Amino acid sequence: MSGAGEFEAHDSSGAGSGDVPSGASGPGPDGPPRIPLPRASVEDGGQPLPDLAESGGLAPAPLDLPHDVLKSLLGAWALAACSAAETAAVEEHLGACGSCADEARRLREAVGLLHQPESLDLDPALRTRVLESCLTRRPPRIPVPGWAAPYDAETARLDALLQDFGDAEWHAPVRLRWFEDDAATSRRTTVAGVIAHLLSVDGLVAAAVGLDDPLAEVVDEGGTGGRETAGPAARTEALWRASHFPPTRSVRAPWREQSHSLVRTVSFTGSSAGGLTVPYGDFDLPLHDAMLDRAFECWVHAEDIAVAVDYPYDPPAPRHLNKMIDLAARMLPAALAERRRAGLSAPGRTPHLVPAGTPGRSLRLEIEGAAGGEWLIPLDSPAAVGSAEFEVAHVALDGVEFCKLAAGHVSPEEAAAGQAGDREAIRDVLFAAAGLSRM
Repeated sequence: MSGAGEFEAHDSSGAGSGDVPSGASGPGPDGPPRIPLPRASVEDGGQPLPDLAESGGLAPAPLDLPHDVLKSLLGAWALAACSAAETAAVEEHLGACGSCADEARRLREAVGLLHQPESLDLDPALRTRVLESCLTRRPPRIPVPGWAAPYDAETARLDALLQDFGDAEWHAPVRLRWFEDDAATSRRTTVAGVIAHLLSVDGLVAAAVGLDDPLAEVVDEGGTGGRETAGPAARTEALWRASHFPPTRSVRAPWREQSHSLVRTVSFTGSSAGGLTVPYGDFDLPLHDAMLDRAFECWVHAEDIAVAVDYPYDPPAPRHLNKMIDLAARMLPAALAERRRAGLSAPGRTPHLVPAGTPGRSLRLEIEGAAGGEWLIPLDSPAAVGSAEFEVAHVALDGVEFCKLAAGHVSPEEAAAGQAGDREAIRDVLFAAAGLSRM
């Protein structure tokens, strides 16, 4: 009570609230407060705010500029580089001067062209265009053979996709899919596991051309009978079993080095390597076809990886895709014969022993699109040749759709195919194409 009275007496005496007696260290129960009380705002009293122009000229006064000066400011105005006062003066002038308004419109359109929104993703064909331009100016001393170019391109595209992957992407789940005994089959792995799979199967080609097989000891320890007889699936399983932990991003370096070594080696050998064969365990492929096979699988699994990380991935260049389609079409007669031996298809309608080059019943395979073409597939024997004279069926598919069928990513029943003729022959060929797939 006594403190309040003393405060009222001190305040009424006219002393400021911030006055502190000499020697006092701070406000106490009997002294005035050190911090002054808040002042009432103009808005709290319901009074209008003062006009800035009248109270001291705080608002920028409009500029009165001649026509030549305003015209010289149009470029800066279009780039939004004028001050507030200059912008107001220019925009007021544009409403009264037609010639300056037209010039301002043209400048604004030009500025818009300088800021076109563009995707940060590189054009997939950029690498090919740059290489073609460079090679026309200075051809390489040792060019990459045409049959190895698809493998070179597809490994480079996959390597570019992997370049910025973090740990999360390398361990993203991927499901490998293929057809086996006319049934869809799959195997779960990771992005790193897919690269390990490519590394293991590419090692078959590396060993065939005289390079070191980095998985030779792993495959032998896995009990697969040695690298000469171990097929793609056996090699991959042996590598996965030998890993104490799931594969990580460290698998990229040996896969990348192996792919570069393959391209360099086949480029040096050139056409002289045509007689080499690559053992795949149950079958062999000529080196030329093996390189196409590896390019095809690299593209297919790159798409698997892109789907796993939700990233777009384009098909190969049409000239490369056409070579892959041609390989699959040439493998279909042998695949049909294998299905008959396994009891999955009805026997052929011609004798088992057919002289090589004999024309027989054929199916016309028409592939649409930029990578397309037509192939006559002999139906009754791998030794026979396709003949338009004995054509009994016609199937038409898109190029990418046919490749997905051959990769086991599309079932024969779901393949978007135009069909005409012998239904049994069409079914056999579509299922034989799906049977070309493997892990």
